[in-house]
Order: sequence, then structure tokens, then C-alpha cells
Amino acid sequence: MAIIAADSVKPASRSPTWTRIKDALRRHPTAILGAVVLALLILMAVLAPHLGTVDPQAISPIRRLRRPSESYWFGTDMLGRDVYSRVVYGARVSLAVGLTVAVLATLIGLAIGLVTGFVRWLDGILMRVMDGLMSIPGVLLAIALMALTKASLENVILAITVTEVPRVVRLIRSLVLTLREQPYVDAAVAAGTRTPAILIRHILPNTIAPLLVQGTYICASAMLTEAILSFLGAGTPPNIPSWGNIMAEGRSLFQIANYLIFFPGIFLSLAVLSVNLLGDGLRDALDPRLARNM
Repeated sequence: MAIIAADSVKPASRSPTWTRIKDALRRHPTAILGAVVLALLILMAVLAPHLGTVDPQAISPIRRLRRPSESYWFGTDMLGRDVYSRVVYGARVSLAVGLTVAVLATLIGLAIGLVTGFVRWLDGILMRVMDGLMSIPGVLLAIALMALTKASLENVILAITVTEVPRVVRLIRSLVLTLREQPYVDAAVAAGTRTPAILIRHILPNTIAPLLVQGTYICASAMLTEAILSFLGAGTPPNIPSWGNIMAEGRSLFQIANYLIFFPGIFLSLAVLSVNLLGDGLRDALDPRLARNM
């Protein structure tokens, strides 16, 4: 996973961030494609009540395991529920988890990273905690956290957020360790500026660019982790349609109804791919070393 090198960060006042983003996106059609696909998926999630043909929870035994047709675009599952409607509504869950985890993990990781990178005596304590969390595979840690709580969308979001925060902390800490040695920070310290003001005025603006890039990868990772948890039965409850739940319910019928896994899998892949393509475009736009080579 690519991140922006700390030694290439410049004062925020000298970086026309949004102009560089627009220029880089124009040079990278794949990033534009990712943004368009992601926007369409978000629009599909927002308009799910209007795009779904029937109630995604409506059970009809007489129409169970119908193959894709004009009446049932993605077929029906073992309970007769319309798979198309469930996939459309499932976009709400997967995208909500990805975006919410990305926001929470970046905000929490940003706060901890700023403190650990600038306050030396806290660095050893907090970073050992982060190292301990990172020593456990993310999926296993999320499963363990879910085992301690009841299955719900909120708990899934919290469990995945815990696994993603240490990565953000390490990124921000590495940036702060470099930025605090810059002349403009030394000048602020010599002028008697308080530590919170230094962090907010001089350090924080220079972390926004790499944080945006990292946030896209967290969003993609969170969607995959949610699908894995749901597929293993440790994620969202079965009554909440999500792409992971739909695939989990169809795995025992894969030989006779492979469409139960194919369609939600395609949408999950498109969502993750679009976010990663957008993240690559942002990385190229915000990394000065790559920008010089354009």
C-alpha cells in the first residue's frame, strides 16, 4: 500500500492541494473512472427504495431459487427473496461501513498520531499499544471483538475501526516526527506558541494530504473486512441485507445457484476497485515526488 513519504511534505501554504488533485485526475482517466463508479454506487445506495423491485426481506416459498430472468433480474434465493433488491439494499450497508470506518479511523488515528509524534513521553506508551493491536491480524481482531458483543451494524463498524486506527497512527506519527524538526515549527516554539496551537496551525495542515489518500484505502479495506465478517457469520445480522450476508447464504448452494454469490461479489469488487483507483489518483496528485515526474 502506497503512502506519501514524510520527508517530501512542505508547508500547507505552499501546496495548492485542490488544484493538484484536479490536474492529476485529468491526467489519470482510471482515477476519474473510479470516482464515477463510486458515485454511481453511492447513488444506487441512496435511491435503493426506488430502484429495488420488491421488499428485500419479502419471503415467497413458491418462487425460491428462480434463476435470473426478466421477472427476477438476479434470481431469487432459497427463501424466495429477490436477489436484485437485496444487492441494491446491500450497497447501503457496505458503503456505510466503508465510509464510516474511514472517517472514524482517520479522525481517531489523526488525534493519537499528532500527540504521539509531538509529545515525546507519550510516544513510547501509546505506540506500544498500537504495536500490540497491529500484531494481531485485522480480521481475527475484528472477529474477537464481535464475539464480545452482539451482532449489529454499529458493532461491526466499531470492530473494524479498532483494527484500522493503528495504521493511521503510524502514518501520522511518522509525518509529525519529521515536521516538528522543520524551521517554521522551531520558530513557532521560539515565539512561545503553545503546543496545541502548533499542532493545529503548523502540523495538522501538512497531514491532510496523506490522510486523504490513506482514508481511501481504509474505506476499501473496511468494505472487504465487513464482507468477510458477514460471510463467516460474525458480521451484520442476517436480517440486514449486505453483500457479505448474501454470499454467505448462497455458499451452500453454489453448485446449483452460483448467481447468489456472483452478483453481490461483482458489486463488492466494483466498489473496492473504484475506491482504490480513486486513491491511486489522489496519491499521484498529492505526492510531490510523483507530481514532479508528471
